[in-house]
Amino acid sequence: MSVHRAHATARPGAAPGASANGTSPTPVSLAPARRRIATYSDYGKAERAVEKRAERGFPVERLAVVGRGLQTVEQITGAMNRWSAASRGALSGALPGALIGWIVGLSAWVDPLIASLLLALCGLIIGMVLGAVVGVVGYGFMRGHRDFTSIALTSASEFDLVADDAVADDAGILTEEV
Repeated sequence: MSVHRAHATARPGAAPGASANGTSPTPVSLAPARRRIATYSDYGKAERAVEKRAERGFPVERLAVVGRGLQTVEQITGAMNRWSAASRGALSGALPGALIGWIVGLSAWVDPLIASLLLALCGLIIGMVLGAVVGVVGYGFMRGHRDFTSIALTSASEFDLVADDAVADDAGILTEEV
C-alpha cells in the first residue's frame, strides 16, 4: 500500500490550496507519508503487534492500523410496526424522564427523598408517554419505508500495520523480532 503526499505549488499571494495557474485548488494532505510494515488476518493480531512495539519503546503514535477489504453487514433484528415504535420510544423516554424528575425532586425543601422518588416516578411515566408518542409519529413519517430494525456492522478482511516513513525501517526491524 502506498500513500502519497500531495505537494501544492501556489503562486505568491494566492489563497492556500490554490494551484500554480490559479484555476483549481490542489489537494494538500496533512497526513505523513506511510509505508505498510505488515499485514494481519484479524484485528487482534495487529493490535498485539502494536502492543509489542510499545513494550519495546517504539513511538506507537507513528503507527496506524488500516482495515482493507471492508464490508458492511446489516443484521435485521425485527419488524417495525406502530407497537414496536411506541415501545422503543417509551423505553428511550423513560430514563431521561425519571432522571429529570429525580433532579427536580432533590430541590424540594420538605422531605427531598420522598419528593425526588415521586417526581422520578412521574417523570418516568411522562417520559414513557412522550417517548411513545414521538416513536409513533416518527414511524408515521416513514410511510412504509424501512419497516424493520437492524444493526449495521463493518468488518475488514485484512489489517495493515503502517508506519510513518521516518520510522518505517525501525518498525520493520521490530516486525522480524515479533
